[in-house]
Amino acid sequence: MLAFGRNTWRGLTSMRTALVLLFLLAVAALPGALLPQRSLNQSLVDEYFADYPWLAPILDDLGFFDVFAAPWFAAIYLLLMISLVGCVLPRTVEHLRGMRAAPVATPRNLSRLPHHASAVLDADADTVLERIRGRLGAGRRFGWRTAVREEPGGVRTVSAEKGYLREAGNLVFHLSLVGLLIGFAVGKLFGYEGQVIVLTGGGQFCNSSILGYDSFRAGLRVDGTQLHPFCVKVDDFEADYLPNGQPDSFRADIGYQTAADLAAGHTDRWTPYPLAVNHPLRIDGSRVYLLGHGYAPRFTVTWPDGQQRTGEIQWKPVDQVTLLSEGATKFERPGVTDPEQRRTNQLAVTGLFAPTSSGGALVTSVFPDLRDPEVAVDILRGDLGLDDGRGQSIFSVDQSKVESGELVRVARANLAPGEQVALDDGTTVRFDGVQQWVSLQISHDPGQSAVLVFAITVLLGLGLSLSIKRRRFWVRIHPGDGAGRSTVELGGLARTDQAGYGEEFDRLRADLLDTDLPGTGLPGPSNTDPPPDTHPGDT
Repeated sequence: MLAFGRNTWRGLTSMRTALVLLFLLAVAALPGALLPQRSLNQSLVDEYFADYPWLAPILDDLGFFDVFAAPWFAAIYLLLMISLVGCVLPRTVEHLRGMRAAPVATPRNLSRLPHHASAVLDADADTVLERIRGRLGAGRRFGWRTAVREEPGGVRTVSAEKGYLREAGNLVFHLSLVGLLIGFAVGKLFGYEGQVIVLTGGGQFCNSSILGYDSFRAGLRVDGTQLHPFCVKVDDFEADYLPNGQPDSFRADIGYQTAADLAAGHTDRWTPYPLAVNHPLRIDGSRVYLLGHGYAPRFTVTWPDGQQRTGEIQWKPVDQVTLLSEGATKFERPGVTDPEQRRTNQLAVTGLFAPTSSGGALVTSVFPDLRDPEVAVDILRGDLGLDDGRGQSIFSVDQSKVESGELVRVARANLAPGEQVALDDGTTVRFDGVQQWVSLQISHDPGQSAVLVFAITVLLGLGLSLSIKRRRFWVRIHPGDGAGRSTVELGGLARTDQAGYGEEFDRLRADLLDTDLPGTGLPGPSNTDPPPDTHPGDT
């Protein structure tokens, strides 16, 4: 059992297994890109069930509509992290030990190496050694790490190594990859993201609970009760459009209050900030993005007894180019105490809003900016279901109540700002004007900084591992016969498959063997075969 566990651990922590798991993770993420996900858009998932009633339940049982929360995806993710950590950490420790150790000893038979040369120099061994050490820069100037050793018979050897940072870059890359995975995991566990619509002209949003959001997606360890508090107030919004109606720029003038401001009781102090697309507000570890905008028509209902109610709520764009919008503004008649009468006298103003109306009986929008606003409304009276305790859409009414006759259309009209329509009981509905709204996204990701740092180090490590060439160079100096001559053997070995070391070895050979030694007054070297006392051995 112990041997089985040891072999399993060795197989799991091998680089081959890590690469296979990384490939599996990429393949496992494909359904998340190809199929609609519940965490992003539940309505698209419902449409998929309607279009493929036999296939969708099978995919749902396999977790393909919530891939990144599926147990099998988490298992691959976890195994990949274990494999990478178990593979990289021992290699890191071994590499750190290797960096402190001297370069490996000189092989016994340098002539067996891919690059080798030998010559007899008219200089003693000490002079040759000093020349070699000067050329290699004592391991600093030219990036060579050197070590000088002595062998029997007065033989001197120099071991030099260059490009040792290649392995360091490789390890930095893999350690940063582990850091990236941990950063993503922290973001998924403790991060959250939500969207909210805020009216301009002083509309506010406070990040105090999930109840303030229109939609909210929490991390696995977030329950929505401990959100970091801050507040945002939207003062104004400006949009610039090209002549064809395509948006050119969005800008919202907002004010914000930090958690420190709220704790100090500075509720009337707002810090201004120009919020724009791709220019988010970063506050207390969260980011506030400007996603889009739309319109909220304002209606005033006057009942026969003179009581008035004004309603202003966002309508949903149905055409993203012209911002033709639809919605439902709902009212309850004030002063009615009888539950039955209150339930059956509710009003809903539904229809279409055009920021730049085409005119005519059929209202549509021809431009997204507020140039000639007009609404085409149906006014419904009856039971809207406001008192039954169930949630309902703010953009529409319950069509089942229309079909059952509980809601009845009592008027239809096209209205410009300031115009009104009268109902059969003397009630009037006036279209007062339009207010804009902005869509904000609040994102909190505690792992974002770590992801950025590790993403940069991934690129740095990859650049080091791809650009640096690792190679070794050895010299063996045999003392002469007492006449001031030395036999020098050179050998070189490239530790990577990149080209170029042959030219570098030739330059080293020329510098060390083909040039007169300064201060000797003797001619240059003459090439010879390896000395007879050289013993063959493994390289």
